[in-house]
Amino acid sequence: MGAYEDSYRRSLADPEGFWLEAAGAITWTRPPTRALDDSAAPIYRWFPDGELNTSYNALDRHIEAGLGDRTALIYDSPVTDYTRSYTYAELRDEVALFAGALRDQGVRKGDRVIVYLPMIPEAVITMLACARLGAIHSVVFGGFAPKELAARIDDARPKVIVAASCGIEPSRLVEYKPIVDAALELARHRPDRTILLQREFLPGRLGEGDIAWSDAVANATPADPVPVAATDPLYVLYTSGTTGKPKGVVRDNGGHAVALAWTMGAVYDIKPGDVWWTASDVGWVVGHSYIVYAPLLIGATTVLYEGKPVGTPDAGAFWRVISDHGVKALFTAPTALRAIKKVDPEAAELAKYRLDGFSTLFLAGERLDPETYHWAHEKLGVPVVDHWWQTETGWPIVANPRGLEPLPVKPGSATVPLPGWDVQVLDADGSRLPAGEEGSIAIKLPLPPGALPTLWGDDQRYIDNYLSRFDGYYLTGDSGYVDADGYVFVMGRTDDVINVAGHRLSTGSMEAVLASHPAVAECAVIGVHDALKGQLPRGLVVLKAGATISPEVLQGELVAAIRRDIGPVAAFRDVSVVDALPKTRSGKILRKTMRGIADGRDEPVPSTIEDATVLDALRPILRQEP
Repeated sequence: MGAYEDSYRRSLADPEGFWLEAAGAITWTRPPTRALDDSAAPIYRWFPDGELNTSYNALDRHIEAGLGDRTALIYDSPVTDYTRSYTYAELRDEVALFAGALRDQGVRKGDRVIVYLPMIPEAVITMLACARLGAIHSVVFGGFAPKELAARIDDARPKVIVAASCGIEPSRLVEYKPIVDAALELARHRPDRTILLQREFLPGRLGEGDIAWSDAVANATPADPVPVAATDPLYVLYTSGTTGKPKGVVRDNGGHAVALAWTMGAVYDIKPGDVWWTASDVGWVVGHSYIVYAPLLIGATTVLYEGKPVGTPDAGAFWRVISDHGVKALFTAPTALRAIKKVDPEAAELAKYRLDGFSTLFLAGERLDPETYHWAHEKLGVPVVDHWWQTETGWPIVANPRGLEPLPVKPGSATVPLPGWDVQVLDADGSRLPAGEEGSIAIKLPLPPGALPTLWGDDQRYIDNYLSRFDGYYLTGDSGYVDADGYVFVMGRTDDVINVAGHRLSTGSMEAVLASHPAVAECAVIGVHDALKGQLPRGLVVLKAGATISPEVLQGELVAAIRRDIGPVAAFRDVSVVDALPKTRSGKILRKTMRGIADGRDEPVPSTIEDATVLDALRPILRQEP
């Protein structure tokens, strides 16, 4: 029996022993004596009697082990032409001081802090400072629209917002402070304070209730780590809900630390002192798990990159970072590779750099298409490893366990379920399907440590959204199949949340924006395949009788409305005026059928359709035929 198979079987047969052993890699103020609390099932808790501080585990304990001079964080910012490294001691001191500044603003254990920062060291410092106090951070992707930010403010009810004056894109500056001010005008909840980091490129206006970061830390004294229960929340991260109301995914302290520390060695083959780079954003779960927490928990060096795959300055940007900093492994999204491939298909920029120590490319965020896999493998000459997970799970469900036992790669598959994840493919009735048959991918409860224990303030919504479809299972919302070798193939979403370049966005939320236009009677938004971003939203609108607006003007107004209310990340540009939308006799719009036609499949006409001529009229529009 191989190392992977042994670990996987043991994790399912003896989760108590497996995870208590893994917990030995973490420093506890009160070590747990048991792993799983199932007394409130289907709400499960891990390490219920344990106590720790995540910030201490990420920083102080390495310093106490004599590793304070080891590099913890490398900040590489091609958009500002600036690079800086922090040792573990330097990063700990910055974190402790800002934790003291937050404490001076009244932040205490259990309070929430919203973080609205770009990819700068202060984002990492703020997250770890919150963890140091036992406060709960909620990072909102920098540049998110005021309406989306306001919804998160009202749900999390933060005591403090920490924001920057601006973010920097390759061709423009993005003012953050007006977005924060607009969000606060929309929100019902009013935080006590906004701490604003003034960036020299575009300072923001300080108003009532605002304080500059520099002033906040000027008189602060460093804060010591505050022990918290393993089951206490570390952060809340919002993901799109199909109802339009954001879902606050909760991450606990204990299970999170144990799971992430375990994955760095077992999955990614990263050891203390190795240089690891996750080219993502701290506004996403990938940034939380694998820019900030996981590498620091094990004493590795993590790269924080403020730039793009192309355009900062060219398609060799990623290879330059790997070469400059001696990166051992890179984790990014297939979108990034597709962007590089589009600009530099022969990888000519790669020849300019030495990647001697580079060993593995990890990809996740959306399905890795075989074409991108083969291109990356051929050009880089290293293993290209797809893996699959979600905001909710916090770490990979299915992956190639490079540190446990590297397995053969099958293009199109994320490889095998990792220890702790009992992955099964079910039919509509909840029966397990045989190898090779596609169905709903579900995970047998309990979920392992590090996965969400619930949604913020709403256990029932967690149960309704994830646990009610199949009794005893977590519903991933993805479809796929498992082959005869146990390899998992994830084929796509089963709901109407689409994946645009790694951003999970609700088509329902976009439809609500389109429907609010005074000329629109009804609408639908579907996700269609895109070679670069994975999926793009396409809108179809039916006008109200008597509406006189021209299609060109309407399109411009609808695109602007989505940009305003959802944000530029939606990449919404394609909307068509149509006479009618295809529906079932019960009134359900046939979104799945339209999506299939738009993606070029020969979709059959559903037997439940109300009027087949409506669908026939839409076919050339969906296929964008002349």
